[in-house]
Amino acid sequence: MNNNLKLIINNSNNKKLEDKHFFEKEELKIILDLYAKMVSEGSWKDYGLNISGKQVGFSVFKNATENALYKICKNFNPKNKNLKYLITDTNGKILKNSFDLNVLLKNTNWKKL
Repeated sequence: MNNNLKLIINNSNNKKLEDKHFFEKEELKIILDLYAKMVSEGSWKDYGLNISGKQVGFSVFKNATENALYKICKNFNPKNKNLKYLITDTNGKILKNSFDLNVLLKNTNWKKL
């Protein structure tokens, strides 16, 4: 069992720790709302979470047996503010980036990406 991972929900006293280890509750809600919409359209079928010391990623799959189509990432210590949230492809190439997750996801045309 990995004791280095922590998921903290609704703990206002320890907000900095939550920011460093996972998506915040509102960030996860934005991502899951998009995921539900794309699943209902038949575009996405599965997802996975990747957590490291540098970032957390929400990987999106068309089929469970294939590589991820996209990965929505949150960098914990970005080099500049526009690299806080990223959308990457299967190879890790940055397709889009922003300092605001909501703006990034709403301004992405997933069918043309």
